[in-house]
Amino acid sequence: MENEELEVAELLRTRKAKKFSLWLGLIGMFMMFAALSSGFIVYTASGVDKGIKTILPHAFIYSTAVIILSSVTMHLAFQAAKRGQFVKQKSLLLFTILLGLIFLVLQLNAWGILTERGIYFINNNASQSFIYIFTGLHLAHIIAGIIVLFRCYIGAAKPIAHDYNVFRMDLGAIFWHFLDLLWIYIYVFLLLNQ
Repeated sequence: MENEELEVAELLRTRKAKKFSLWLGLIGMFMMFAALSSGFIVYTASGVDKGIKTILPHAFIYSTAVIILSSVTMHLAFQAAKRGQFVKQKSLLLFTILLGLIFLVLQLNAWGILTERGIYFINNNASQSFIYIFTGLHLAHIIAGIIVLFRCYIGAAKPIAHDYNVFRMDLGAIFWHFLDLLWIYIYVFLLLNQ
């Protein structure tokens, strides 16, 4: 009996540590994007690129709709996991992964549109380069998020304990929702500063 209580206590400590580490990582990502935003504002306030406006590709608004929808499907997958509805959880996770991949393709399409307009990562207008920096860093995190979602799917496909499945889904959902909110921030920030 005492050994079981020690195992449960250790399991809870481990889970708290994992969740705390996730939150630390999210705070670090937030700080990185806040620093980039500050750098962008300071750079553009200097007036170096004054008068040069960049129209954002429509693919960014489609990306926004896709990632918001993916956040909804992720939430529904998490709810299904809590109820023990593994088939529903797995299908919603697959749909969320598919939406994540569509988001990735839309972002690459937006970069293609930018290059067709003559806007490259390396150019004389550094404020245009910031578009690639913001979206590229976010895209790297989306790839990490898709990997997290695959791990959640594998966990749901294997016979693992219900509480561990829910815990894994909880971490995955927190990370994915953060990426969603981060993209909305990036998109609005770029819209307001074009």
